Amino acid sequence: MSTILITGATSGLGRHIAFELARSGHVVLVHGRDAGRTERLAEELRTEGDAEAFVADLASLSQVRELAGHVTDAHPELDVLVNNAGVGFGAPDAGRELSADGHELRLAVNYLAPVVLTRALLPVLRANAPARIVNVGSAGQEPLSFDDPEFTRRYSGVSAYCRSKFALAAHTFALAEELNGTGVSVNVLHPATYMDTGMVREADVTPWNTVADGAAGVLALATRESGSGRYFDGTSPARAHEAAYDPGVRARLAAVTDQLLRV
Repeated sequence: MSTILITGATSGLGRHIAFELARSGHVVLVHGRDAGRTERLAEELRTEGDAEAFVADLASLSQVRELAGHVTDAHPELDVLVNNAGVGFGAPDAGRELSADGHELRLAVNYLAPVVLTRALLPVLRANAPARIVNVGSAGQEPLSFDDPEFTRRYSGVSAYCRSKFALAAHTFALAEELNGTGVSVNVLHPATYMDTGMVREADVTPWNTVADGAAGVLALATRESGSGRYFDGTSPARAHEAAYDPGVRARLAAVTDQLLRV
């Protein structure tokens, strides 16, 4: 059995996955932004198995780094990371929002936070190989504008979301190459379209699928050998946006990412 950290576990897909994994005998580390909700979730999970709560606001990269430190100290046996937390399109009339560090919010939470968390947890994951990283992405992908990565011009919440998920996919493929031979796999998936989550309802979209529909792909990648550097639509191998496979695009993304993280 594995020790699995799930970000964004207090609702929606993350919550469903947490219960499935706890019932299967895994040690489940649940992350949430609200301390009360996260601890209540961990208490509920303990009726099914072994669980512990970790609290951090992923819109603050210093809190992301602290989260990694707390998890590493408490669970040096960690061998699976599920980067599930995310910010959706926002309400239809919502404008551009900023993270605690001044980054465009969707880029910060959906992309920069998982990059920072993954980097910080790589030493423990490598020590516990074979280990797995699962990035919960989206079929909605739009190449990042490298001359305006923070989306300061002609902002759109939908495009901001799609750009952040494109960046996550491209980063996944680059990281898989970097980790080749280490025993740490990393994959990205689109779990299901418009699941019944708060994120989808906030965008005033009628859900098409349940969170259970989206859970199958995440659970498969978290618990079974599935290769590395791959994109899945649910449980089926698929193709991400073609630009995400372009080495030149990935190199520019890496440079922009390093620049943003230094700000």
